[in-house]
Amino acid sequence: MKSPYFKTYSAKPADIEKKWILVDAEGEVLGRLASKVAAILRGKHKPEFTPHMDTGDYVIVINAEKIRLTGNKMTDKQYFSYSGYPGGERFTTPAELLEKKPAEVVRKAVKGMLPKNALGREILRNLRVYAGPVHQHTAQKPEKVTL
Repeated sequence: MKSPYFKTYSAKPADIEKKWILVDAEGEVLGRLASKVAAILRGKHKPEFTPHMDTGDYVIVINAEKIRLTGNKMTDKQYFSYSGYPGGERFTTPAELLEKKPAEVVRKAVKGMLPKNALGREILRNLRVYAGPVHQHTAQKPEKVTL
């Protein structure tokens, strides 16, 4: 017999309320920061979390150039890209990527912690990463969060 008291809640698009959240990455460990940012993007911190919908908030990450990696990951970890052509494999270390595009290191880490489907790609569009302390979202009045 089904109980009338335990109904599963599923958020509707009209129920979803998105906020802007500001995260300072200065001195933070990359993986720990990325997992917390991914959970906020996904909406897992909200009671109205629904797995098949984008219930998360917008996240702005500043000071991406001042991120930390533990151990020898700065030189031993490798990012892989393939152009599709023979001999088109490229390997980059976080140290090289931090010099060229510091924001990309954080974006790749967060992307790896999101679902590998259309919803994950949609959620990733709610992430803004900046290398320095300046961002262009002051009009949204982001709420500063310490992780």
